[in-house]
Amino acid sequence: MPVTFAQACAFITDSHRRPAGHKYSIGVAGQDNLLAGVAVIGRPVARLLDDGHTLEVTRVGTDGTSNACSMLYAAAWTAAKALGYRRLVTYTQAGESGASLRAAGWHVIAQRRATPGWSRPSRPRTDHGTASIARQRWHAPT
Repeated sequence: MPVTFAQACAFITDSHRRPAGHKYSIGVAGQDNLLAGVAVIGRPVARLLDDGHTLEVTRVGTDGTSNACSMLYAAAWTAAKALGYRRLVTYTQAGESGASLRAAGWHVIAQRRATPGWSRPSRPRTDHGTASIARQRWHAPT
């Protein structure tokens, strides 16, 4: 189901920070056609992936409805392809299973080591609690 960026942000603010960028958002309906989950898709955070042909799923949030995450990841890739994009990526933190991504046909393409964070002496940044956590980069099925 279609959702606006504002609706997607309102749905996920309890568990995630507001995403910085946005190309489109999608939702999945649960029982009684109520919003059960959202995905926010934007430009890749990694500047080397920002080639004009790649998008990134930056946030996914659900109310726990069965298979909602997998449906969102699959729909995000379908929409990205329809818009002419060639690649869709997302990340999971070390310790997350990625079961929803695997169920949607995605696969791991890179292991990213833990980093000290975005802050540097020349450009201080606020730590959001995600520094020093290894991640996996996933790629949508081709």
